[in-house]
Amino acid sequence: MLSQPFTFVLPADLSATEPPERRGITRDRVRLMTINRNGDRVEHTCFDGIGEFLRPGDLLVFNTSRTLPASLDGCDVTTGQCVEIRLAQHLPDDSWLALLLCHQGNPFACGLQSGMQIDFGQGLTARVESRDTHILRLWKMRFSKSGTEFMDLLYRLGHPIRYEYVSAPWDLDYYQTVYAKEPGSVEMPSAGRAFTWKLLFGLKRLGVETAHILLHTGLSSYMDDELDAQHPASEEEYLISETAAQKINRTHEEGGRVIAVGTTVVRALESVADDTGKVQSQHGYTRLHITANHKLKAVDGLLTGLHEPEASHLDLLTAFLPATEIRQAYENAIQRGYLWHEFGDLNLIL
Repeated sequence: MLSQPFTFVLPADLSATEPPERRGITRDRVRLMTINRNGDRVEHTCFDGIGEFLRPGDLLVFNTSRTLPASLDGCDVTTGQCVEIRLAQHLPDDSWLALLLCHQGNPFACGLQSGMQIDFGQGLTARVESRDTHILRLWKMRFSKSGTEFMDLLYRLGHPIRYEYVSAPWDLDYYQTVYAKEPGSVEMPSAGRAFTWKLLFGLKRLGVETAHILLHTGLSSYMDDELDAQHPASEEEYLISETAAQKINRTHEEGGRVIAVGTTVVRALESVADDTGKVQSQHGYTRLHITANHKLKAVDGLLTGLHEPEASHLDLLTAFLPATEIRQAYENAIQRGYLWHEFGDLNLIL
């Protein structure tokens, strides 16, 4: 049962432990809960029926960022202490912010300090430079390789970030959307995972338009319950092209709905929209934290996953719906056995 504000017990058996394809269904056959913003009506169907809720002139806005194998295992060259490095953000000076987790015992109690030199093998090393001033759990690191040379080694040595509810270290391909292009997200922008090319072409025939933007997602958890509960906003890089901005603005001018595929798209578009709702083409970084106090300017609807207790994404949903309606819908989803997390079921708010 859900209680104020968004504290609830998520039964362990409602965590999607594996991709739908490993559960015997195609990616577009996950379940879809649709909430109507004008009337509190909730409907339940399979995701491949999403076209029933869309209409000609609607615009789906996708985040085309590809998921990186953002977890690396390495050892301090001086002490031999082995750590897991979870990349969090690529900085403009070509360094990275990263979460460093010790392999044994307390994940943060293995003498992490500036100056550590970590060896990952195959000629890749990194120097730990300093703590991040905004999120103290993160460290600034500089790798010995950069550009395509670093990316080649990252894809050779790294693996997708995996949380405890995921049953096995699934291949990176399972963490990609079919339309992903530009590598950069440290965790999958998972709201669009259920789309297949067949479904996308079918929606196109219905008159539903598409636009593509880019936002490289950061970490969803810093492996620290107290810190995660504070919802620190990671700074994430985005790019809104002129083509995408024109499509979004034209959709509004013609009376269509702009539907964000994922909370990442909401954050990016709301970061660049002016007071009239017009979206500007722009490349930048955002820490925008959206709550019920935020008046949506660019986005009319949202496709998203089901979010775990007290997640910051639940705050964002209150910009679309009153918290009471979200709680009721989530209670319904729990009773119906919906699955949570990146390989789980989806929620459409229109």
